[in-house]
Amino acid sequence: MQTILVVDDDEDILEVIKYILEDSGYEVDTLSDGHYLFDQIKKHEPDLILLDVMLGNMDGRELCKDVKAGIDTHNIPVILISASHQISDTSRKNGAPDDFIAKPFDIAVLLNSIERQLAA
Repeated sequence: MQTILVVDDDEDILEVIKYILEDSGYEVDTLSDGHYLFDQIKKHEPDLILLDVMLGNMDGRELCKDVKAGIDTHNIPVILISASHQISDTSRKNGAPDDFIAKPFDIAVLLNSIERQLAA
């Protein structure tokens, strides 16, 4: 079973996404504090990371760059999610996410993006 790590500081969103993904056959780990991202990656070795851009006092784009720069983590697909639609231009920069989804998102769009990244 493929594991997805969902990182969002909104517990309600974490709960909804976890339910959707588990219902679709994925194992799901959640994290509400980006400070522990790399600890969680080491502990659970996710197949994909679903990462919110606005994480309280942290920027998910910076965490994404760190994941993509890491020797042990650069191959993990990262999908950024955000309510800010202009964030999608970060996909052209170094350390860019593998995909971007704008909130609110359609469940089918989320699942299709995850399936595309896991198949790549």
